[in-house]
Amino acid sequence: MKRHLFPFLLVFAFASAFAQIPTGYYDGTTGLTGAALKSKLKQIITNGHVDHGYSGLWSGYQTTDRDNISMPGYENDNTILDIYSENPNGTDPYNFTYGSTQCGGSGYSNEGDCYNREHVVPQSLFNEGFPMKSDIHFIRATDGKVNGMRSNYPFGKVGPASFTSQNGSKLGTSVSPGYSGTVFEPIDAFKGDVARMILYFVTRYETQLSGFSSGNMLGGSAFPGLQDWELNQLLAWHAADPVSATEIARNNASYNYQGNRNPYIDHPEYVAQIWGTPVADTQAPTAPSNLITSNPSSNSISLSWTAATDNVGVAGYDIYKDGTFYATVTGTTATVSGLNPSTTYNFYIIAKDAAGNASAASNTAPGTTLAGGQPGGNCGTEDFENIPANATNYTTRTWTNNNITWTATDARTDQTITGKAITIKNGSLTSSTVSGGVGSLTVTTRLPFSSDTAGTLTLQINGNNAGTIPFSSSATTTTISNINVPNNAVIKIINQNDKRIAIDDLSWTCYSALGTAEISKDKPSFSIYPNPVKNNELFVKGENLSRISKAQIYDFSGKLIETIEHPFKHSNKIDLKGLVKGNYILKTDAFAAKFIVD
Repeated sequence: MKRHLFPFLLVFAFASAFAQIPTGYYDGTTGLTGAALKSKLKQIITNGHVDHGYSGLWSGYQTTDRDNISMPGYENDNTILDIYSENPNGTDPYNFTYGSTQCGGSGYSNEGDCYNREHVVPQSLFNEGFPMKSDIHFIRATDGKVNGMRSNYPFGKVGPASFTSQNGSKLGTSVSPGYSGTVFEPIDAFKGDVARMILYFVTRYETQLSGFSSGNMLGGSAFPGLQDWELNQLLAWHAADPVSATEIARNNASYNYQGNRNPYIDHPEYVAQIWGTPVADTQAPTAPSNLITSNPSSNSISLSWTAATDNVGVAGYDIYKDGTFYATVTGTTATVSGLNPSTTYNFYIIAKDAAGNASAASNTAPGTTLAGGQPGGNCGTEDFENIPANATNYTTRTWTNNNITWTATDARTDQTITGKAITIKNGSLTSSTVSGGVGSLTVTTRLPFSSDTAGTLTLQINGNNAGTIPFSSSATTTTISNINVPNNAVIKIINQNDKRIAIDDLSWTCYSALGTAEISKDKPSFSIYPNPVKNNELFVKGENLSRISKAQIYDFSGKLIETIEHPFKHSNKIDLKGLVKGNYILKTDAFAAKFIVD
């Protein structure tokens, strides 16, 4: 639990810590600003830097990452001071003992198993090169499980979270303006710490940045050194979470261990002198507009709206159902599920920016779910635009989109088809549980590498094989019909080919008692033609047509367009009477089938 020190003790701690900056250490910085100041600091903190190697970090943590009297503000119990498990305002969920609970790249499956070495700037971005790989100023002792979940994602503000650690650190979809991928967000007490560690990195290694991977965070040049969105987020965190006595103590211990310092802990004012001061955002976004409902099923309704605008950027949209908060999304479409059949709901949307400013509510749009067994439209989509940042290595990737969490194993994220795509080698793509069941499923595949050859993937629904999906060097879109799994479902696409296959534009229809093709109660001998319909005339072929007592035409939203009594009493033709272009369903007491009016 965080200790509350009296003000004079805090002053003493700060004064004592600042007194340990070597005399003349920052000589030559007076009067400098911007890139010139940053380059001068790079020169200063490079001089004296001693690389003790990657394994040396373990001994370094004995003084740099211990919660003891030299690290004022926390329990002083001599345990590892872990930014991913520390609870500044209460009891820590667990603790690590220095030396005895350390682990390398494995040895953990749950939080609290062991601590390892967390590169705040992922080592994959600099190809595990030295001295970056062993620079203690940005490598912290942290929980192994949380470190693994953070993976190599950039730091940012999370909207929908796919993982939350026991101290509240989160992984999920970014709502930081300018970036919509997956990010990791530490708790408020350590956001400034993380910002200053990253600013140290892009200063100490500014001349090498052009040869590093960006990881959707680093810039490709010495100045400013970071991508705009990440820089703006870190500047905001630096301002909101000032340097603490604990940070100063760690900086002193790191200097004693490694021979150089983090200048942004010693002189926080350097941040504004180099990159400027973040402007407080007090302006709310405009209200979203043109909210409409569509594609109702018996338990879901789709929403779409026109985006709001903001002086900085809209971070997300809060969806309200009958006046109650339902979910936050980052796009301008969503599917609200878990609804009751034959029920009318009222929806509205509120836009928010990263500063938390909220817009006025959009228009209110009503939507009515279908009765059980009525035809439904598209049930879910995944366009893979929210997958983690571009990376060429194969590992487990997770992300959330449209309130569905996806897990891809043995996957990379740098390939495209119609946009971002997930590429799987010897793994699988699995959804969290989706409501509404699955009627049919459509997906696009492509082999991005010429050395791989064509083959098929396996589709499973709730663990049962539901079909195969072909892939080749060309983008191939495949629809598997008549899956017809009701209620909740888990979608899984499996690659067992030892080939690298990109997957994009996945969608599925909800389960419907009408299915996705013709269904006959007696004999499977009914057909409709021509399809698409020409000249407003739809013909039906089949046995005992004259016995059919009623035909009904629905559009794909489930709206009943027309009812025809004894439709085939005199002929096998239905006059559509100028029905507008679109997709429809013909339902009779003997069969049901889809048709298109061209």
